[in-house]
Amino acid sequence: MLAAPINPSDINRVQGVYPVRPPLPAAVAGYEGVAQVHALGPAVTRPLSPGDWVIPSPPSFGTWQTYIVKPEDVWHKVRADVPLEYAATVTVNPLTALRMLRDFVELNPGDAIVQNGATSIVGQCVIQLAKVKGIRTINIIRDRPGSEEAKEKLKQLGADEVFTESQLDVKNVKSLLGALPEPALGFNCVGGNAASLILKLLRQGGTMVTYGGMSKKPVTVSTSSFIFKDLSLRGFWLQKWMNSDKAEDYRTMIDYLLALVQEGKLKYEMELTPFGEFGLALDKSLGKHGSQPKQVLRF
Repeated sequence: MLAAPINPSDINRVQGVYPVRPPLPAAVAGYEGVAQVHALGPAVTRPLSPGDWVIPSPPSFGTWQTYIVKPEDVWHKVRADVPLEYAATVTVNPLTALRMLRDFVELNPGDAIVQNGATSIVGQCVIQLAKVKGIRTINIIRDRPGSEEAKEKLKQLGADEVFTESQLDVKNVKSLLGALPEPALGFNCVGGNAASLILKLLRQGGTMVTYGGMSKKPVTVSTSSFIFKDLSLRGFWLQKWMNSDKAEDYRTMIDYLLALVQEGKLKYEMELTPFGEFGLALDKSLGKHGSQPKQVLRF
């Protein structure tokens, strides 16, 4: 392995609270990452050579280790002209953003979407992938010190509007949208009040997709949202999608995302940390050092 990130789902697996758990007793953590081919067995038929960059496709347990031996069909060759950390992290967050933009509502250039958790990597990817397709984005972030700086960073990525939760705590919330159309699609990774704000902004017949619950608060929906707005609530779990015989589609999308990285159209902040400093990287991922970039272990 060359590099692998520490994702929240990795930590949940270690804690034993994730819905899918690695086999015990000899489980190795880590779900995505990028490797370099070291050697090939005599029966390998795929066009792979020592030195090629590859990723597990679909992702699989055990990327937090220096060497892995697995069958050839597990690996997908990827381009090596992108930064190492992007190849290591393209599998989960960017692909989640791409699938949610494609799978639930047919969006056309000029349409709008709304999301909370906009400063997350998925949120940043949603902004940039939507921009590539001419889709407008309305973004919601937490009220916290540095929120104005966070707004500016998101706008530099292509966000059309960025609001804190308190800014949307008004009676006629849609008046804040100006010339932007009412969003047809919303993404919720927070829950609680942040999810309710998405529901207030969605247009008639709109859809909210929940893919996370960072606040650990439930999604509460008013009766009127169903009766008078005819809203739809959906859920998305990338692992379920990847387990539905989508390996070839998945590989095509990975190539598309890495091409956007190479073109400078997809970026997000990360920190490469030597594997020997794993303890520090884990503490940063757990929030023990305040807000930190995504931690990517380099082997």
